[in-house]
Order: sequence, then C-alpha cells, then structure tokens
Amino acid sequence: MITVQHVSKHYGHHTALDDVTFHVKKGEILAFLGPNGAGKTTTMRILTCFMPQNEGMATVAGFDCLDQPMEVKRHLGYLPETPPLYPELTVDEYLTFVGRLKRLAPQHLASQKSRVIDQMGLGSVHHRVIGHLSRGYRQRVGLAQALIHDPPVLILDEPTVGLDPKQIIEMRGLIKGLAGSHTIILSTHVLPEAMATCDRVVIIHQGRIVAEDSPDRLSGQLRQSEKMSLTVKHPLPDWLERLRTLPGVLNVLPATHPHTCTIDCQPGQDLRETLSQFVVSQGYGLLELKPLSLSLEEIFLQLTRQEENVEMGEPNHFDSGGQSSRREQPPA
Repeated sequence: MITVQHVSKHYGHHTALDDVTFHVKKGEILAFLGPNGAGKTTTMRILTCFMPQNEGMATVAGFDCLDQPMEVKRHLGYLPETPPLYPELTVDEYLTFVGRLKRLAPQHLASQKSRVIDQMGLGSVHHRVIGHLSRGYRQRVGLAQALIHDPPVLILDEPTVGLDPKQIIEMRGLIKGLAGSHTIILSTHVLPEAMATCDRVVIIHQGRIVAEDSPDRLSGQLRQSEKMSLTVKHPLPDWLERLRTLPGVLNVLPATHPHTCTIDCQPGQDLRETLSQFVVSQGYGLLELKPLSLSLEEIFLQLTRQEENVEMGEPNHFDSGGQSSRREQPPA
C-alpha cells in the first residue's frame, strides 16, 4: 500500500534521508520510530507530496508521489503534529469545510461527517467551538478531518504529543480501531507508543533505516542468547550453581530479589520444560518461569549505538534483513 524505494533527500550539503527503503502492507499499522532530527518528518512530507525527494521513488496506494500527487492526496488522510484546525469554527462547521475542500459530493458529505463524528466520539461536542475544546478533543477533530473522505491510507505524525495519560490511552484505542480498514504510518519518537499500537516497527537514525521488523523479531535478532526469568519459593544456597550445570544453560545471573534469577540459554533452545522439571524435582518450589525479550527501548538504543559505531568505522551487523545497513561504497 505504501512503498518507499531508495529515497534520498538533501538540503544543500546536509543529507536528511539516505537511501531509505521500506514497505507498508494493506491494513497494517507501522510505527516510524526515531529520535528528533532522524528524518521522520522529511519522510512524511515526501509521502504527503509536500516536498519531492532528490532520489528514489515513493508510492501511496499505487500512485507515484512525484508524478501523481493529486491522486495520492485523494487516497491519503494526514494528521500533522499540530492539527490544522480553525478554532473559531464549531466541530460541525469545520468538518463540513474539510469535506467540501476534499470534494465530497453534497449527498455524501452529511453521512461521512456523521460517520467520523461517531467514530471519533465527538457526538457530545460537535456543536461546540473548537477553540473551547480540550487538547484531547482537538486531536480527535484533527483525526476526523483526516478520515472524512474515508482514505485507505493514513499518515499520523506524533498523534499523542501533548496529551495527558487518559487522552493518550483513548487516542491509541482510536488508532488501533482503524487497523485493517486503513493502512497507517504512525510517526513517533515515543517508544511505548509503537509497542501499544503498531504491528511492525521501522527505526530510522540519522536519515538511514537501521531496522525493520516486529519488536519481538528485532529482539530475537539482537540478543545473543534466549533469556528466561525464574522465580522459586525455596532457593537453596547452591541453586544457581546447580542450574548452571543443566544442558543448554549458558549462564545464570542472580536478580535483585534473592528468589529470582535470569537464565541465559543457547539460542533456539526452549528449556522451559527442562528447567521446570529440575526445579520441581529439587524441591525449590516453582513460582514463575517466563521467557524474556529485549524491550523496544533496549532494541532502539542498541541499534542506534551500532549505527554510530559504523560512523566511527566499526562494523554494523543488523538492519531489517540482518545485513549491514550501510551501502557498499565503490572503490576509490
């Protein structure tokens, strides 16, 4: 539904995007994740036909962002970081204006407006002036304007910025409810945002894609062992040493709590049955045994640290396909 192939964008001598490639499937929610200045907004502007790329190709719903910008915009809903609202209008007046701007037929405008008001939970405020609404409701109105022409693709730039915790949870629920019927790119630098709403993550750093996959699969690529957390009721003095002797166990590390430890297992091995049987047979009293994975924060820090090492001449071992994210340079 969205294709970005070898896209680069230069501002004079500064490269904002460097050979960026990724794809978004129909009905998928993709988190476009990176720190401020990584290239997220530049990518969003290219996909929304606000600015052209210098190299490469970008398409939305099968239409080329350079050659067919009007068709792209017809198939696209966009919520920028600051919603494009007119505070002196009521919600109803504003959505009527947006619907006309997007060339909705008069016989369809009323039904589409009613649909998005209901979808975004705006029924109790649709006659109120936008300037008098809370930040959470204004964000809902911004999302309603992106949806009023029922586009197949949505691009949301930092959709929860400035919201309080309750409003963030509500906005995340609204976005997740759009999955399947809409293909969504959600640009964010807030790591829990990606975990809470998205199927897949693209991580961009200094204008380059450094990883692309689900958080779980990224965790599997990066960790050097399978990790398990074990909690027992009756730990004996030598229980950690005895666990280390089990086949497939690489190391056992004590945790802060004396009844809990972290077990490093050989990659690809599921030792839950072996560990549970051993703990029960030794009378330790099994309370909890669960696999551990890297958090998205750990994945992000590890990948961006590797990319910075590449800048210093050290090899980078991971990208979206397990290859170095740096392009090979031609010989001098």
